[in-house]
Amino acid sequence: MKQKYRVHRVDVRMSRDQTRFEQFLNDLEGEVVSVIPNVSPSWTFGGMGARVHYFWVIEKVKQD
Repeated sequence: MKQKYRVHRVDVRMSRDQTRFEQFLNDLEGEVVSVIPNVSPSWTFGGMGARVHYFWVIEKVKQD
């Protein structure tokens, strides 16, 4: 039996989009298999840091 998956790209700014991202995850119909952040290095006042630009959300879709 084959499984079906959907891949969603969710652009986020964690300082303001946490509630929106939580709502997106709760509204998905299927099972969330994985959440993969796209992280890149960035300079901060304290030195090196990291910034999340977007997430890949892998959703397992229920088969009829």
